[in-house]
Amino acid sequence: MQQLIQRFLNKELTRRGLSRKLAGLGLSAAAAQSLIESLDATESASLALPPSKRSTGSGGKLVMEQAKAAGSEYLFTNPGSFEVGLFDAQIGSGVPLIMGLHEGIVVAMADGYHRASLKPAFVNVHVIAGTAQMGGQLYNASRDGAALVVTAGMLDNELWSDEGILAPRPGYDQKDVPRQFTKFCWEARNAQSLTMMLRRAYKVATTPPGGPVYLAMTNGALETKDVTSEIVPAERFLMSARPRPEAAAVEKTADWLLQAKWPLIVVGDEVWKSGAQADLVSFADKYNVPVTSGTGGYFNFPARHPLHLGRFSMRSDYAQGGVDLALMVGARDFGIWRLPTGPEAPLDARIVRIGLNAGNMGRNYPTDLALLADVKASLADLDAALEGRIPQQRLSAFGRDRGDQARGLSAQMWNDFDSRVRGNFGLSPMHPDEMTYVMAKTVDRNAVVVGEVHSGYNQHNNFHWGYGDDEQVWIGYTGNSLGWGLGAATGAKLALPDRQVVCSIGDGAVMYQSSAFWSQARYGVPVLTVVWNNLNYQTVRGGFHRYGGTMAATGKYTGMYLGDPDIDFVQLAASQGVKGERATTPAELAAALKRGMEVCGAGEPYMVEAMIRRVGPGADSTWHEGFKLSERMKAMG
Repeated sequence: MQQLIQRFLNKELTRRGLSRKLAGLGLSAAAAQSLIESLDATESASLALPPSKRSTGSGGKLVMEQAKAAGSEYLFTNPGSFEVGLFDAQIGSGVPLIMGLHEGIVVAMADGYHRASLKPAFVNVHVIAGTAQMGGQLYNASRDGAALVVTAGMLDNELWSDEGILAPRPGYDQKDVPRQFTKFCWEARNAQSLTMMLRRAYKVATTPPGGPVYLAMTNGALETKDVTSEIVPAERFLMSARPRPEAAAVEKTADWLLQAKWPLIVVGDEVWKSGAQADLVSFADKYNVPVTSGTGGYFNFPARHPLHLGRFSMRSDYAQGGVDLALMVGARDFGIWRLPTGPEAPLDARIVRIGLNAGNMGRNYPTDLALLADVKASLADLDAALEGRIPQQRLSAFGRDRGDQARGLSAQMWNDFDSRVRGNFGLSPMHPDEMTYVMAKTVDRNAVVVGEVHSGYNQHNNFHWGYGDDEQVWIGYTGNSLGWGLGAATGAKLALPDRQVVCSIGDGAVMYQSSAFWSQARYGVPVLTVVWNNLNYQTVRGGFHRYGGTMAATGKYTGMYLGDPDIDFVQLAASQGVKGERATTPAELAAALKRGMEVCGAGEPYMVEAMIRRVGPGADSTWHEGFKLSERMKAMG
């Protein structure tokens, strides 16, 4: 027990993990809870911060020591020879190396780790070429504010030759390449400055709104020996705070909510990042305010909650009824399309924005009031202000009519959805509606599903997404740059070893990142991967069809069919050490998932290839260009 307590105090074991371990030692749930609460109180009572220390070694050694002191659990990387100073120091550093076979996979793993843990992730990529190759996944991380500290080796093109191999091109800096996908970029040429610049990188990455940062370090700085530098613990430079909103803004918002007949809450990812999910549910229930989901990578409000009206849309029945107050709670601004065909926001409504990301407020549509503060703290203050304005005897009836209307609309929406889903059961090939229904019923009740199926958003609504330790949870992304899911699920499992992690991914997306299977096998990361195989880029085909041109008229969709030859995902995974099987019917899928869960429970990854039907316009088309160089060569004699 003493070892378990020490691991908990060292943050090597979560509250849930400690509770399970204590139960294994025979402690009752009540006794375990009491012990954990006393440990929390003891830890909170200690105000002394751990001291800094001076350390001497190579530049690479100091970087690894500072990264560990910053709280990094892993180094996500694909090694390169010009970072030898860093990798030589990683041996014995206490920070395990998780290797990917491409920079995109490395960044996606770190991204998934951050999204699951909300901790900063430490990444290293290889010099200028690796920096360029990570671009698609760095874009995804930047769009959703993922706190990644990305480092890279660098060959200085101003030291002697400006045309060195794997160095920036003449006249350019290496940090110019990732600049638009990061909060800030630096280049370090002096070994003495490495630890300070790394701390700065962690600080900028984690300061709300979070986001990736980039630090290029010359090979000379990493290899310099006998450098002495200060190693500072995270507690002394990473500050966690919950800034409260301005009192006057809270009071005005409360007054507006009292006056509103048809208010609406639009939620975004700052709800999740501030841990305010339960607070928001309580607030919505208490004041009978319906909730819709804005663009985000999480389900920030329980999907099947009676007040949840699904994704925000101006075409919804509630919005059409005339919203007079929109509370944007941790949400992006309305509008993600390049040129909308109509208003994407309730133009006649007052718009109040709550959150820390001022850059996402009022980009496209006006703002009447902003509470620039932590979401959780803002909800608490707004709740207190409303309670002070509503007599206790009226509180239970406040907003009841609109709440009842919203509950009716929500119930009808989900009834219609479930009816449509069941109408697609029993088809061959299997419909994705039935596939996800089977998945939702079979995987663990608290599974974490990491999704990259762009055409499968609605089908994934077969899961009853929540936010608790005992609920199924969704982690996605909004950047839509393919090549994220397999790596992200690997990182998420590293962050959440006590929960089942399922990667739900399309066949096209797998082929951007299939070597992530190798990383799962190498490091024993037991992700259960479900590949949606419909032999098609279905989302893109839908876009082609909507254009209404030659492709829609002829049924010939350029580059969309992924058969001829068909990709065998079972063999693809097996070639990298991951066992798997193919399922063609719902019964086969359920059995395959159960076998996969057993394998994952024993500590190994597993892959299920689900053969499903294509849906939507042009679904029957198997046309492809048919060009074969071999035939042309025969014709040439």
